[in-house]
Amino acid sequence: MKKNLTLLTTALAVSLALAGCGESSSASPGPDYNGGTPDNGGGQTPDNFDQAALVANLVDNVITPTFGEFAARTVSLSEAVSGYCTVVGEAGDVSESLAGAQGAWRDTMAVWQQAEVMQIGPLKANASQLRNAIHSWPVVNRCAVDQDVVHFENGSINGTPYDITLRTETRKGLDALDYLLFNPNLDHSCSATTAPAGWNDRPEAERALARCQFAVEVARDLNNNANTLVTEWASYGPLLKAAGQPGSAFADIHDAVNDLSDAMFYIDSVTKDGKLDKPLQQFAGACNGADCDALLESPYSRHSIDNIEANLRALKALFAGQLGEQPGTGFDDYLIEVGSEELANQMAADIDTALTTSAGYEQSLAATLNDNPDQVQQTHTEVKAITDAMKVDFISALALELPSTSAGDND
Repeated sequence: MKKNLTLLTTALAVSLALAGCGESSSASPGPDYNGGTPDNGGGQTPDNFDQAALVANLVDNVITPTFGEFAARTVSLSEAVSGYCTVVGEAGDVSESLAGAQGAWRDTMAVWQQAEVMQIGPLKANASQLRNAIHSWPVVNRCAVDQDVVHFENGSINGTPYDITLRTETRKGLDALDYLLFNPNLDHSCSATTAPAGWNDRPEAERALARCQFAVEVARDLNNNANTLVTEWASYGPLLKAAGQPGSAFADIHDAVNDLSDAMFYIDSVTKDGKLDKPLQQFAGACNGADCDALLESPYSRHSIDNIEANLRALKALFAGQLGEQPGTGFDDYLIEVGSEELANQMAADIDTALTTSAGYEQSLAATLNDNPDQVQQTHTEVKAITDAMKVDFISALALELPSTSAGDND
């Protein structure tokens, strides 16, 4: 049964209390929602904002082009890695071709880190199987990559032809390429009992060739998975835009808006907590070894802070409804429509502040954690200002549900 305004405000207070106890929570309209107008009891959120326009704009002009750009980048990456491996096989000077492959990886990763904040539909289906095949972090296993270098070289595993599509996600994707393209140490990363037999005793040229040949296969598989994402999204996007219509999986358009909102909370549970807070808490002033590198997202390429910057760029695009120069309907417009213009402006300013800070690093995240942890703390504080507003004022103003990944997190 729908609540009147007083009861809704009380329900919000209760839900936030439950969140502090680790319970899943949702929000009901706050006291300023729709200018304080009570719910009309019609089964829809009591505002006149065109939520369908918001969903359509984010689907067509933010998410779809991001996924398409990612797929295009994987083509260039695959070509660059193949070119690098050709030079390795010819025993030539690899400096230029390796730099080209590494640059293509960075370009691809920069776009993917925007897609990370757009995990809905095919990227969430089947326990995020497609997402994890593209980028499995924080679940990584460099030893598994070393093992598959040899399996691929041999062409089989226990008599069965090697098929990368059947391998676990920690053996492939962008994480594996971070290791294969940027790690100059050709020794394996395994224990004595799990290491590929005789690997460290082989000539460096043989090991370099085996690794680059597997990198070619990983890049090819990455491109295939990127194309799968584009294809599956082409089917899912229209369903999202048709929310509330007969046959839709979404009861109403507000459910689709909530789906998009949930994706944005990646900034809270992953960017803030996983990429910033964990390494900051454990290695502030002492990030100079393998233990610290193990917590970072892209340790070999030193791309971790660039990943955070890309996450924030994606958040800004979703919030403002604008990926490029052409303006569009975003969550900021929704906030303004329901009487929360001050919140919309503050959130936009906070996102810009965090973006400026993350883009201003002069060293890698690892080096900055070691030499200037206060700068990392500042980044964390600025991102937290965004997520604090998202978890309370934002979902309250728009009557959205707080995703379970952020419920109970008051950090």
